[in-house]
Amino acid sequence: MTDTPQPTPAPKRVTNFNNWISAAGGVLAVGALFSFALLVAMDFTQEDKNPYLGILTYLVAPMFLIAGLSFVFLGWWQQRRHRRLHAGGKASFWAIDWDNSVHRRRIVVFVAGGAVFLLLSAFGSYQTYHYAESNVFCGQVCHSAMNAEFQTYQRGAHARVACVECHVGSGAKAFVEAKLNGTRQLYGFIFDNYNRPIPTPVHNLRPAQETCEKCHWPEKFLGNLDMNWEHYLSDRKNTPYAVRMLMRVNNGRPGSPLNGIHWHVSKDQVVEYYAIDEKLQDIVWMRVLNKQDGSAKIFRNEEFKGEPPANRIRVMDCIDCHNRPAHVFPPANDSVERAMALGKISTELPNIKRHAVAAMTQESIKTGAEAPGKIAEYLKGRYKDAPGLTETIAEVQRIYAATMFPERKADWRQYPNNIGHKDWPGCFRCHDDKHSTASGEKVRASDCTSCHIILSQGKGAELATLSASGLEFKHPAGDYDAELRCADCHNGGIQGK
Repeated sequence: MTDTPQPTPAPKRVTNFNNWISAAGGVLAVGALFSFALLVAMDFTQEDKNPYLGILTYLVAPMFLIAGLSFVFLGWWQQRRHRRLHAGGKASFWAIDWDNSVHRRRIVVFVAGGAVFLLLSAFGSYQTYHYAESNVFCGQVCHSAMNAEFQTYQRGAHARVACVECHVGSGAKAFVEAKLNGTRQLYGFIFDNYNRPIPTPVHNLRPAQETCEKCHWPEKFLGNLDMNWEHYLSDRKNTPYAVRMLMRVNNGRPGSPLNGIHWHVSKDQVVEYYAIDEKLQDIVWMRVLNKQDGSAKIFRNEEFKGEPPANRIRVMDCIDCHNRPAHVFPPANDSVERAMALGKISTELPNIKRHAVAAMTQESIKTGAEAPGKIAEYLKGRYKDAPGLTETIAEVQRIYAATMFPERKADWRQYPNNIGHKDWPGCFRCHDDKHSTASGEKVRASDCTSCHIILSQGKGAELATLSASGLEFKHPAGDYDAELRCADCHNGGIQGK
């Protein structure tokens, strides 16, 4: 009996994806897809949106996913090319034989390693997100360009408030804008073409109702605030001059309508304005909407006759006056006066306020590294080896390092502070007696008793007696021109220049 020849079984078709390059790409793609899914879940379940989370979710994770898929198809292409060039040759396929104990052990190790890899991917994605929203990341890592802002933030009143709580938008529109803005900032940092100084972000910050009023709200601050200002004249004797006053924030009666300074954000009316400059210092048009009767008053200054662009009209809120809540660049005058009051700068050195400020504002200082030497040289040239000079020089150098950043072109001269009106227009942007309605009604110009009650002023015994009804302000340097605003003479540097 002859054996019937058995047909030779057709060789199993092996796909070109069966190679180590495609396998490695597949592992990378699966991990990226897992991280993407986790980040998307975090993105949709978080109440406060974060652009850094958006960048990780919709930019970084997809990049790794695309890279993994690219390796998958690269392996397919290489394997296909190898088979064409080496017909019949041994290909670099890999196969799994479940009857082989070595293969089974390797599969177990691979599955266990894959599970650990996915867990580490999830943990790494989560930790990367939290690190990306940390203050260290914002101020020191990717955003070292923001060093000046980070330094001022650390000593500010909001140093315990995370950067992203104010600088990240809320809602879909703000969310997308924040992510696009974050990507643009990352590009600018990498290629070192960002603005110097960093422009103020008042135009794209979230409304104060969504940030500031989570902790503060106008009705909470009842009554007046007791403020004390310690100044020194720019004279040979460094004459002290203090002013103690009550700020008229509100009337102090719970439940009553807001008045005083917080009238501007009362629920009974809406104040809108249009400024023709980017720093919002030159306000030419204002509108006050009365919510009770629906009436509106429009005020224009003498030069502005037209209508403001609708997209440039801003609703006044906390940020319009408290525009430096976390990044205060104090004027050189204020910093030196504070150090004098604390005894860190000797008031026995004649004209020390004037010379300390002049030492800090030398035009020849181009970098922070050369500032200490030039400050010391300047002051030694005025005082030689006078008592207290060494300590004074050290303090002036410290003030400079903490408040002036020449490489970033950042100091008080670039960042107006709208609280008050001494060194910048502030309140007088609107209250200047130059804005009026068509009928001739004017915005009342603020005098020295409109927003504050001066309890005492002067020096020595003059400060011991308080006047509950308020004193008339006495300019320490004598009479002044009533047509001038404070900021026309005071500029944060040497007064009178």
